[in-house]
Amino acid sequence: MRRLFIALLSTFMLSSAFAQNIDGTELGIDGYFGASTNGGNISIGAKYGFKFQENFIAGPSLRFQRNWNNNPISGFESSYNVFGAGAFVHARYGNVLFGGLEFEMMRTPFATTFTTTNGPTWSPALFIGGGYSQEFNEKFRINAGIMYDVINHVNSPFRQGYFIRKSGPQGQAGQFIPLIYRITFFFVLT
Repeated sequence: MRRLFIALLSTFMLSSAFAQNIDGTELGIDGYFGASTNGGNISIGAKYGFKFQENFIAGPSLRFQRNWNNNPISGFESSYNVFGAGAFVHARYGNVLFGGLEFEMMRTPFATTFTTTNGPTWSPALFIGGGYSQEFNEKFRINAGIMYDVINHVNSPFRQGYFIRKSGPQGQAGQFIPLIYRITFFFVLT
């Protein structure tokens, strides 16, 4: 929790240090939904960005995620919430590409390490990536990209969103690569 506070404080200090160079603010919203007969999750994230010069935006972020499980064989059903905060930095190249770094510290109700099997615990995620970026009428922007989780923590709630598997020597499915896709809508505030 202390690290989260320090990260958020650093973001606000960075924004005040460059306050004379802030060209505006934006609100970013992203979401995720996935479900099957065995369960699913829904997630919503918010980013408040300070725009520095024309192509650089940084600020704090918040996230809430709801997960549910339903095992038809055992009859076991459960649901839980995950929430957290972090900071992000995006650089935009023209009106075509963006590159970004996003850190999030999420509180999960479970700890699945070898030393403990109970929770709750805080789980860090550090995403680096980029993709397509397009501005529309100077009112809103869409960033759609692929992000790689450098930390790939064992308790990360983002693991459910990993979508590419490594293949083994005989072509069998292996571990997931810590990649997620993220589409964020940024709305110009000032």
